Amino acid sequence: MMQPLVNALAAAALAATSSPAAVSFADRVLPPRSAPQASVRPFVKVDAPLVALRHVRVIDGTGRPPLEDRTVILEGGTIRSIAPASAPVPKGATVLDLPGRTVLPGLIGMHDHMYYIARPDLDDHGHADVPTPLVPQMTFSAPRLYLAAGVTTMRTTGSVEPYTDLNVKAQIDAGLLAGPHMDVTGPYLEGKNSPFIQMHQLKDAEDARNTVAFWAGQGVTSFKAYMNITRAELKAAIDEAHRHGLKLTGHLCSVSYPEAAALGIDDLEHGFWVNTQNDPGKQPDVCPKTVGAPTLAAMDADSEAARDLIQTLVKAKVAVTSTLPVFEPSSPDYRPLPESALAVLTPQAREDYFRLRKLTEAGTPERKAARAKLWANELKLERAFVAAGGLLIAGPDPTGAGNVIPGWGDLRAVELLVQAGFTPVEAIRIATLNGATYLGLADRIGSIAAGKNADLVVVGGDPSRDITDIEKVEIVFKDGIGYDSAALRASVRGRYGQY
Repeated sequence: MMQPLVNALAAAALAATSSPAAVSFADRVLPPRSAPQASVRPFVKVDAPLVALRHVRVIDGTGRPPLEDRTVILEGGTIRSIAPASAPVPKGATVLDLPGRTVLPGLIGMHDHMYYIARPDLDDHGHADVPTPLVPQMTFSAPRLYLAAGVTTMRTTGSVEPYTDLNVKAQIDAGLLAGPHMDVTGPYLEGKNSPFIQMHQLKDAEDARNTVAFWAGQGVTSFKAYMNITRAELKAAIDEAHRHGLKLTGHLCSVSYPEAAALGIDDLEHGFWVNTQNDPGKQPDVCPKTVGAPTLAAMDADSEAARDLIQTLVKAKVAVTSTLPVFEPSSPDYRPLPESALAVLTPQAREDYFRLRKLTEAGTPERKAARAKLWANELKLERAFVAAGGLLIAGPDPTGAGNVIPGWGDLRAVELLVQAGFTPVEAIRIATLNGATYLGLADRIGSIAAGKNADLVVVGGDPSRDITDIEKVEIVFKDGIGYDSAALRASVRGRYGQY
């Protein structure tokens, strides 16, 4: 009885220690599937070599209109065919009749984290005595929550415990833990004067280069620059990441978007919210206290400044990650979390959420108007970027305060893209195929087509007509194995925010 567990542990250990150079990026992020072990079996709803999802609506992730009343055949972890429901089902298939349901590609979370930012000294007015937030790891709850919501592939987009993330990935890949495929990002590439006491502060460009080289050797598959990095450090990090065949993104502040594009960055996080190029008094290599708000407030999507910036990014082939959920408190239509989402929070995380939401709602009319202006400009700029040919990808940035939760945040990101003006099928493409395209994995994931990975989400209703139906997740297929969304969520009830 112990042998399968021993074999799985051995496989996990091998995956964690194998030379990254010996395995392609695609196979590191999407390794061959493993059978779910005893610890994962309680969450498995469908596990058969041949599965037929019959009478489903298919939104394939390409942006095309839905296909009605189809049968999707899954075999050995891949999609075998998509045919009209009247087509014969292969002999021996496990058949799931699913009228009224829609099948989507698995979401690809491009700004997902494995931690929760805690502020132990935050008072009821939103102030702290010492500006040093702590970052506890959500190793137990986060992977289950992502998978439960249909996130079948995720990028950690900055790690505080990279060894933990690498080991979690290895155990997921071995079937020992339930969770998505993972693109593990290395530790934050942060400069001096960081408020995060757990982050290494780079000394210089050589330190940046050595840090990237070391963690590439440990097996991470992407990197993220942070708010206080200098241009010299960023350039060294980008060049070293590219030397290893890996990409680098950035939540920037000290370096502006045009500067980062000129240095060769691959992706910029948080849409246009943190671009500081026109902040008053911006000094080279210094993050201003305004952190991009004046630049965004003044950058109407139809302005010459916006057109120039977007043209610069598109020409340099820089992707942009939309993270609308983390900025939703600025929206005049800020939606409360549903009770089903609140149920997974610890009591302290729930308290954080209600306290900070109350502070947001109590803001002055002038402050609310200023934030609403930022929100409106952000939505328009994201649409303009896509219209100009830019690659927009999506993620929620679940970092604390209780308002953005793994999985739920990824689904909310799609809904907010629709609020921004994209059609539902366009928003779903941004959250699926566009992410796969950025990762270079579009031949394997991101859309529903014969021969691709059987990474799919079954939801109730029709998200192409009512995007909120995307929240009605029932079954999540990863590598052809169907996971019970409700069981995964129930297993972490009251735990997110602690571990």
